[in-house]
Amino acid sequence: MRIAVYCSAKDAIPEEYLALGDALGRWIGEAGHTLVYGGATGGLMTRVSDAAKAAGAHVVGVIPPRIKAAGRLATNCDFLIEVNNMSERKQRMRDEADVIVCLPGSYGTLDEMMDATSSAIVGEHHKPVYVLNYKGFYEPLKAQIEKMKELHFIPMPEHFGPIFIDELDKLVKELNS
Repeated sequence: MRIAVYCSAKDAIPEEYLALGDALGRWIGEAGHTLVYGGATGGLMTRVSDAAKAAGAHVVGVIPPRIKAAGRLATNCDFLIEVNNMSERKQRMRDEADVIVCLPGSYGTLDEMMDATSSAIVGEHHKPVYVLNYKGFYEPLKAQIEKMKELHFIPMPEHFGPIFIDELDKLVKELNS
């Protein structure tokens, strides 16, 4: 399985989140899966990709020139795809993956998550978008989505919304099924 992981690229986040990246990456490699990620260094991106690579995963990075020019090109990719901009990066990561996993992150992670969700809604793909809601990180987003459903901004039933899972073990079980 080719798993795209969207996540934080910041180093100055709590160690427990970085360890979460290690654990997900290790599982990806040990399970014989391929990691598709942003191809850059920093934070969870480095931790997931290094752990996946060390555990035997094939690692595919997708990077635009601005990030590469900033000196943040990862060196652990088995295959590197260079794209023109962040929009192409999102689409290419989505195209390369069978499933999408979102770890805690910032604006970029939210952008990638919502892009994958909205593109599924309009039929561009039918890949599940799993959101690891570690320690309730995404509870405010879940509440916003519920409000949008309540007010009928999101039609019901919803077939392609993000799938929130609270624990890595439960996410792994879902991905294994």
